[in-house]
Amino acid sequence: MSTAGTAQQTTQEQHVGYYVYGIVPSDVELTEDARGIEDRDIQLIRHGDIAAMVSEISIRAAIGRPEDLAAHERLLDATAPEAPVLPFRFGSVMADADAVTEHLLEPNHDTFTAALKELEGRTEYIVKGRYDEKAILEEVLAENEEAAGLRSQIRGKDEITTRDLRMELGEIIHEALDAKRTSDTNELAEAISDHAVAHSVLAPTHEYDATHLAFLVETARRESFEKCVDDVARERQGRINFRLLGPLAPYDFVVTQR
Repeated sequence: MSTAGTAQQTTQEQHVGYYVYGIVPSDVELTEDARGIEDRDIQLIRHGDIAAMVSEISIRAAIGRPEDLAAHERLLDATAPEAPVLPFRFGSVMADADAVTEHLLEPNHDTFTAALKELEGRTEYIVKGRYDEKAILEEVLAENEEAAGLRSQIRGKDEITTRDLRMELGEIIHEALDAKRTSDTNELAEAISDHAVAHSVLAPTHEYDATHLAFLVETARRESFEKCVDDVARERQGRINFRLLGPLAPYDFVVTQR
């Protein structure tokens, strides 16, 4: 190869990094359709009992588009039902393959190996419930005389002249929803927890969220877990609308540092 060709190759290599998706056991084999950010091929960098799932990425490219996050999660979620995986935070990039081995896999080998053993045969589900707005507001007003009285004073009147009353009513409803969210979350966790190894309460993402829970579930018990969630959703139909997401990578139980 000419000197000019060598220099060009070196320059290209300097512009390429390794995006790290997560850690898996070293005996995992990738499927042909495993793709990463920018539709890149996925590679495994193995060291001892563990391996890092990586793909090459231009270090000049900005990472953060919705499709980048979707690709990151899609790979991890597809892996989780087949093998234990330690998901990395979105945006983890290392300089080259040697850096992945020397600075990531080698010093953390035993810790990662132990964590993967804990996750063997387990996957995550998210149970998210959102109150039916009309139903929950009627419930709050029926239970709270002060709120019902304020609504009566406001009804049919100008928004400007009833501004303070509306703010007061809004605060009462907000506090009531917080209390109901806590109660419903605890009730749901208790109803489902027997079908899961562990659960974690997640922050609400909407003012009418009733519950937002992550569950770590044995792969062998996925069917019974899903059935339990269906039963719970049916019992609360008309008051809370549920969504079940999963199986997923265990983002809320094991998330590595960058």
